[in-house]
Amino acid sequence: MNSNKAKKGAERAPHRSLLKAGGFTDWEIDRPWIGVVNAYNSIIPGHTHLNRVAEAVKHGVYSGGGLPLEFPVIGVCDGIAMNHEGMKFSLPSRELIADSIEVMAKAHALDGLVMVTNCDKIIPGMAMVAARLNIPSIIISGGPMLAGQHKGCEVDLSSVFEAVGKYDSGKMSLEELIELENSACPTCGSCAGMFTANTMNCMMEALGLALPGNGTIPAVYAARERLAKDAGRIILTLVEKGIKPRDILTKEAFENAVAVDMALGGSTNTALHLPAIARAAGVSLTLEDMDRISRKTPHLCSMSPAGKHHMQDLYRAGGVQAVMLRLAEGGLINGDCLTVTTKTVKENLCSAKVIDENIIRSLDNPYHSEGGIAVLKGTLAPEGCVVKQVAVVPEMMRHIGPARVFDCEEDASRAIREGKIKPKDVVIIRYEGPKGGPGMREMLGPTASIAGMGLDSSVALITDGRFSGATRGASIGHVSPEAAAGGPIGLVKDGDMIEIDIPNRKLNLLVDEKELEERRKSFKPKHQETTSSFLERYRHFVTSGSTGAVFEK
Repeated sequence: MNSNKAKKGAERAPHRSLLKAGGFTDWEIDRPWIGVVNAYNSIIPGHTHLNRVAEAVKHGVYSGGGLPLEFPVIGVCDGIAMNHEGMKFSLPSRELIADSIEVMAKAHALDGLVMVTNCDKIIPGMAMVAARLNIPSIIISGGPMLAGQHKGCEVDLSSVFEAVGKYDSGKMSLEELIELENSACPTCGSCAGMFTANTMNCMMEALGLALPGNGTIPAVYAARERLAKDAGRIILTLVEKGIKPRDILTKEAFENAVAVDMALGGSTNTALHLPAIARAAGVSLTLEDMDRISRKTPHLCSMSPAGKHHMQDLYRAGGVQAVMLRLAEGGLINGDCLTVTTKTVKENLCSAKVIDENIIRSLDNPYHSEGGIAVLKGTLAPEGCVVKQVAVVPEMMRHIGPARVFDCEEDASRAIREGKIKPKDVVIIRYEGPKGGPGMREMLGPTASIAGMGLDSSVALITDGRFSGATRGASIGHVSPEAAAGGPIGLVKDGDMIEIDIPNRKLNLLVDEKELEERRKSFKPKHQETTSSFLERYRHFVTSGSTGAVFEK
């Protein structure tokens, strides 16, 4: 055991003495040391109940013969951080989370990790450090929120963001907005749609780093606690058998996860997080890989914000395992990949079943013939950019319109809310990339306002920043290279014509090359100022969105 170097022999008497000061007995100290990483905080609704989940994990570890050693990790609520300076800290927190877990695991010679999480950057941060440390590890989420009810319809957080646009355009009263605000988020848990948190929790299950059920069992269901207890017991089996994350996180496992992502219509943030996790595991996963898999994987689930279904519906229909069963039927995933159950994907799927064929459609009756995400390239994005194509209305799949250029999110949001954006416009928000922001802010505020005002069928938004999983419409993000790195998005001027062709994967700036060459001569890339030393360090080390916004080695 790895922990032997901190507890065995006469020379480790001081170490054991300190543990005994914590109340541990000799026979407990002799057990495998399992770190229980608890991302609880009282700010994030997806995390307010994680102490309960972590307790269940510890019960499982203890009953399985291990010593659970709990420690905390930070987390940012993207919804609360949205549309102000706070969002600059969200993506950077991913690296901080991974680093802090590495510090604790290495410093205390832990034998394994069970990581209790639920939201956005915390999940990939944990998966990255699992791959980096390569000690037996399981991720267990706190589960999704139930959808709210408003005027007889199911609603969620994206409904409230879009309602702000309706209010600004006079389509909703303040009283109606407050009624919706009070009903959209009725329970603890990660927000109820296929937004980034739930997408990533589903990805952990598809990768094999989490137990079946991890992505969809609602937060308030007792089955969530039972799953946490199982995770605590199974980590001891992984330690005993020596099954480590890199045994699970193979190229084939990542391709399985991408296929599931495309079938679910998940968040575009997977185009940042899956490549970053893959890199930590020593595997190459590119945007080209993701687009290749998207082209051959049908979209089987119509989940909010692109559709009407929520996570509780997907759970009732059979969950992620049922989606994987569908894909396996068409030879679209690899059944031989190992998972934390100690069984293969194929063996896990023996108990999977599709219960509702409207929520999880068959391969010959998909919602769309291609997967959720498309990767575009062209003169505006030579290194690529991403769009959730299944959330784009048909009339915006191809679009040519004049650019309306803004050098920060706040200026664009103000113009949208003041009614200055017109049909056909292509809103450009630049200097919001990993370096330029810094921090690559999500743009749910402006995209939701556009949708709420009814402009999502005539207005596109393009940015070197990124989008919330709750975004819908012709919202194209991760444009690389970013403006701060000298990318062509920095050359765009108001009125320039922009060509969007999602079926043919094109994003072009329709300006003569000679004119662009003249602009380059006087172009001086800039970035947004910050008073944060943390963000300045992040800006120095972070790479392009097209590579997952990982740090330089």
